[in-house]
Amino acid sequence: MRASRRATIAGTIVLIAVLVGALPASAATVASWATWQPLVGVGGAFTTSVQVAAKPAITATVTSDSRGGQVGVISGASTWLSEGTAIGAKYGSSRDQPYLNLRPRADNATSPSTTTYSFATPTPTSGWAFAVGDIDADSVRIQAVAPDGHVLDATEIGLRDRFNYCAEGIVGKPSCTGAADDVPSWDATTLTLTGNAAAADTSGSAAWFEPSTPISSLSLIFTRRSGLPVYQTWFASIAQDITGTVTDTGAPTPGVTLTLTDANGTVVGTTTTAADGTYSFPGFVAADGYTVRVTPPAGKISTGPTTVAVNLSGGDAVADFGLRDIVPVAVSGTVTDTTGAPIPGATVTIDGQTTTTDADGNYLFDQVSVGTHPVTITTPTGYTVATQPPPVTVPAGSEVPITDVDFVVAENADLRGAVRANGTGVAGVTVTAIAPGGATLTRVTDASGAYSFPRLAAGDYTITMTTPAGFTATSPVTRNEQVAAVDVANVDFELARLGAIDGTVRDDDGAPVAGVVVTLTGPGAPQQLTSDADGTFGLGALPPGTYTLTVVPPTGTSVVGSATRTVVITAAGDVIAEQDFTLAADAVVVPPDPTDPPDPSTPPTSGGNGTDPLPATGLGPETLAWAAGGAAVLVLGATLLILGRRRSARK
Repeated sequence: MRASRRATIAGTIVLIAVLVGALPASAATVASWATWQPLVGVGGAFTTSVQVAAKPAITATVTSDSRGGQVGVISGASTWLSEGTAIGAKYGSSRDQPYLNLRPRADNATSPSTTTYSFATPTPTSGWAFAVGDIDADSVRIQAVAPDGHVLDATEIGLRDRFNYCAEGIVGKPSCTGAADDVPSWDATTLTLTGNAAAADTSGSAAWFEPSTPISSLSLIFTRRSGLPVYQTWFASIAQDITGTVTDTGAPTPGVTLTLTDANGTVVGTTTTAADGTYSFPGFVAADGYTVRVTPPAGKISTGPTTVAVNLSGGDAVADFGLRDIVPVAVSGTVTDTTGAPIPGATVTIDGQTTTTDADGNYLFDQVSVGTHPVTITTPTGYTVATQPPPVTVPAGSEVPITDVDFVVAENADLRGAVRANGTGVAGVTVTAIAPGGATLTRVTDASGAYSFPRLAAGDYTITMTTPAGFTATSPVTRNEQVAAVDVANVDFELARLGAIDGTVRDDDGAPVAGVVVTLTGPGAPQQLTSDADGTFGLGALPPGTYTLTVVPPTGTSVVGSATRTVVITAAGDVIAEQDFTLAADAVVVPPDPTDPPDPSTPPTSGGNGTDPLPATGLGPETLAWAAGGAAVLVLGATLLILGRRRSARK
């Protein structure tokens, strides 16, 4: 199987080499791996940031409740994804490129860690990828949320390959050995990667993804099954170039300004044409959704559209423009909001002609016929018209442009708030708003726990928070709010993190004791835990509160010390470990055998007040009491000797 896979990879690499050789010399595909800031914080509260690509910048703040120890940003000098892997064949080797190493929240199956990447702007629909590795004895669930709030399904998340990076290319590293078939399974319903069926702590089990839908946040929920729970995360991107030429009635035109906008509507580049009329936007993420806009110089107008859509997902792209002189009469104006800020992209209509405002809110019609014409605007989503200009009148025989046909629009109010747990914002929480007409809007909290519904129409809204896994709500999850002309703020929700308790039952020699019942009481119904083969017991997903642990010693044993422990889990979701109990075997007392015949040489007592001497001996009852005590001491000594020999044999 390994030979077959390597042959397939070799064939793929040869095919790629042939295709690359067939590309024109102008092709400028550039692959790169992400850069990271150092991981800071403590176990349960780590942060960092990552830059997946430079142009446009794909950046994310990272929060994780991973436990400490063997975590951080790793150099990539000893572990990497080689060209022999499918992701390495496309994005190049990650050798000496950093990645993030993290662990679960606690080393048990009920305390996963959640690591959330909150992107500054939604990711593009292609041109980037992420990979997770070393999940052989563990599992990781993937949750990605789109800008509109919906959770991506398996098709949108885009699993590309499951592989073993030790078996496919890390050469010269004896510690990295893995089988080509030691790869994680993928559950497309739960979006979960699970390591090998035996939960064996091997090396190199990995998978990589290329999401096809924009993402606002990405969460990796990592759970230990056995062994040493550590996993890695990589990000990579591919960049392409945009080029073109601007001509004026066929002649190259230097000094013309061009602007590049990405799929999020953000201006990500500006340039001007060279002496030969050419321009370029080099090194942008290989995705769809770009728009190149030309700004004609004074007295000029575009012979075609002033904007051209560009798709870099299939390689470099070209966007050319033509200009000509403006023919009077021209009509122009500006669209601004009530603060004076320009409104780009608004559609203005005169006499059946339409155009859109540029980045400065300006619009221009280079030819408007003689007569009186109403001027209308299609307002952008979230705005209403505040000031409408009167109809435009073009006099007969006039060549004077008509200017200042302006509109003012008012921005609708925002509704915003935050989701916090123990005073700290919680990222990746889904908040929905049901509008007066029944439409549902969805947002996801950012790295600081904040969310916002911008530019809402006036009316009554129902705001609902979806309590995320690992938390419990400590405030109502639904609020009713009225939106009018003024922003509505502080629509906040409170959470508390769930905690965990664990411990070990041992005998007084330190050996683990299995099958011991430990009763847990606290919030919710009482629960019974049973120590496993190594004496350990534990339970996660516990809400804040006071809990009491009581050990029930098996027959023949007693608890050394207190049989009860009381602990408190706070809203921080404490992981309370080492709640241990010790058991000791009860001493064995051998009673006298009632079937033994009485000693005929020992006469009975007088039966009086207990002080009469024994007949025929002259001995009093106290003499027999001392004799009985001595016998008991001998029996106890024999019992302890037997127990001591049993424990020595067990050791």
